[in-house]
Amino acid sequence: MSHHALDFDALTPREAYKVMIGTIVPRPIAWVTTVSPDGVVNAAPYSFFNCLSADPPILALGVENKSDRSFKDTAWNIRMTECFTVNIVDRANVAAMAATAAAFGPEVDEVRMAGLTTVPGDRIAAPRIAEAPVAFECRRYLGIQVSSAREIILGRIVMAHVREDIIDTATCYSDHEKLDAIGRMGGNGYAGTLDYFDWPTPSVEEVEAASALAPARRRG
Repeated sequence: MSHHALDFDALTPREAYKVMIGTIVPRPIAWVTTVSPDGVVNAAPYSFFNCLSADPPILALGVENKSDRSFKDTAWNIRMTECFTVNIVDRANVAAMAATAAAFGPEVDEVRMAGLTTVPGDRIAAPRIAEAPVAFECRRYLGIQVSSAREIILGRIVMAHVREDIIDTATCYSDHEKLDAIGRMGGNGYAGTLDYFDWPTPSVEEVEAASALAPARRRG
């Protein structure tokens, strides 16, 4: 089947956004909690998010500015306090996560509005969401202003909080079924992570053997 060729230089930012969020899926969700210099807690979900490094342990957030190019509360709070917490969203917290995405003013505590509770950070000023199955306390590592519309924020993880039934601390392996995380699709869509399968990486010999058989299959 043929493909549409989309020249990103010819697309508007909104068109580029729609192409990306509809095809780069599912994207993990960073449910970010910060605290303002005045002590107001903020929570907001971001799906331009992933882990980039384990040594050092680095997370990345892509934070879009407001339409007037001013900072969103998350970006401003991180800039002023140099810290933030990334909470992982599970299926049980979808409604609460969505509530924190509403366009509240900077003086409003979204965590309280969503009926959630917070736990003070162990190593940083930003709290974590008690109901979240996993939370990563991060210190701001680097901010990259890629345009007037968006900033990429790198955070170094200094502490993780993982619900006891999820992780085996002897092996550091986590149970994805108990985590039951969700990811972001395009539009208003979400996807669960329980549609899971294993596919081991083959050896070079196995790939070579399969490749050698391919012409015979085509001839047959």
